[in-house]
Amino acid sequence: MNHAPQQPPKPLAGWRVLVPRGGPWGDGVAANLRHQGATPVVAPLINFAPTNDQATLDQALADLEAGSFDWLTVTSATTVDVLYAHRATIPGATKVAAVGETTAAALQAVGYRVDLVPEQDNSAAGLAEQMIALEAEPRDILTLRSEIAKPVLTRLLTEAGHRVRSVVAYRTVGVPVTDRIAEDVRSGRINAILVTSGSVAEQVSLQFPDIPDSTVIAAIGPRTAKDARRAGLPVDVVAATQTVDALIEAVARFTLPHAADEFAP
Repeated sequence: MNHAPQQPPKPLAGWRVLVPRGGPWGDGVAANLRHQGATPVVAPLINFAPTNDQATLDQALADLEAGSFDWLTVTSATTVDVLYAHRATIPGATKVAAVGETTAAALQAVGYRVDLVPEQDNSAAGLAEQMIALEAEPRDILTLRSEIAKPVLTRLLTEAGHRVRSVVAYRTVGVPVTDRIAEDVRSGRINAILVTSGSVAEQVSLQFPDIPDSTVIAAIGPRTAKDARRAGLPVDVVAATQTVDALIEAVARFTLPHAADEFAP
């Protein structure tokens, strides 16, 4: 008879996992974690503040609704929050390009469609490369970005002959966590922290100066892992693809720190 131990149906049973963003995206991640048996702790570490040039953004979104653009590019889930907060309308004739699966999922979560996600390189350069390959003729493109983002996408698309309007959609600001969450991280009660962007990495480093070695720090992709290491975080695992599912799957490969001796060979 085969007495091989069966895989536990809930790989993250007993885990407490910090989800660093709120909104529809955070709700979706929390639901996914609960499904895997974890207790999600939603603690938004970043939020968006209005752009310093609201008139330019309002005009761009009005032109978007009027059908002035062939493409809209979205390079972060936070840009989706801005679109949603402004109740922006994207006409059927305007194609939507998302930089990666996280951004695509955020768009879909609030009812926007996605026409293009880069197949390999989930970066501004990867997105530009794929759009340039698709569009032989010059197109009108609206790129929405954060104040701190380098305008890589705008530069590459412009060099390829497209007409690009680059608009700052938001500023990223840190959100202080409650004392209780700070203490839960410091004491090791939080078993894993999901790091989903460079801005999140900076806030994790700033707000949690004493993260126990046993806490799993999981980055959503190589670029975020690089940003996290630059912010001084010891990254334990990097998701195989830039999706929330892959990120949670990567965490699930670890055993709970306080249960480690039970699993020792």
